[in-house]
Amino acid sequence: MKCVIIDDEPLAIDVIESYIKQVGGLEIVVKCTNPLEAITVLNKHKVDLIFLDIEMPNLSGIDLVKALDNMPQFIFTTAYPQYALDGFNLNATDYLVKPIPFHRFLKAVTRAKEKYELENKSGITQDVAADTIYTRIQDNFIFVKSEYENIKIDIDSIKYIQGLKDYIKIYTSKSDKAILTLSSFKDILSKLPSSNFIRVHRSFVVNIDFITALQKTKIIVDGIHIPIGDTYKEDVVKRFGV
Repeated sequence: MKCVIIDDEPLAIDVIESYIKQVGGLEIVVKCTNPLEAITVLNKHKVDLIFLDIEMPNLSGIDLVKALDNMPQFIFTTAYPQYALDGFNLNATDYLVKPIPFHRFLKAVTRAKEKYELENKSGITQDVAADTIYTRIQDNFIFVKSEYENIKIDIDSIKYIQGLKDYIKIYTSKSDKAILTLSSFKDILSKLPSSNFIRVHRSFVVNIDFITALQKTKIIVDGIHIPIGDTYKEDVVKRFGV
């Protein structure tokens, strides 16, 4: 994979470069300390992966992602953990917080390679590729690929699911931490019983069993207020008769 490192700190670039040499399978096309110059480079060279800082002068990493029409895979490398949600909303492959441990860098690169191979494998469509992420075993549970593990999730424990572009976050009653996985609503809904789950917003699917209250524009699940999208209001009204 051809990659670019964009960071205004030369020492940070040196760290990423040293890690890349240890991992193998990556070729550094160019190293940029100026994000504006990086845009010119990205428009001239075919790049498969970008290691991208966020807080930079003139143009932030987030703004750089928004400025490019055909953004390749990118991994944020930053000292600021508060941008993590923004990163995943922008479809970042991973989000690494400085100082970056080598084992986390390795996991991020492995994820990028897996995604690259899926997207470039001849004859494989996005929907078919997504099927490799979930494996339905029985009616009461599914397996979800997250952090390079296949995690078993009891369907009855799923409270709600939030969509973040190519990723989804699954919230369950068994953990306060959401499970993040590369997939789409189309794929996950095909694995769940429609009798228990309903899509109420372009970014949310809820388990009916965990709904505690209904409002005009919101559904409350375990104290969490989930918006009802205009497109889905009719379905919600028909489903619950309210």
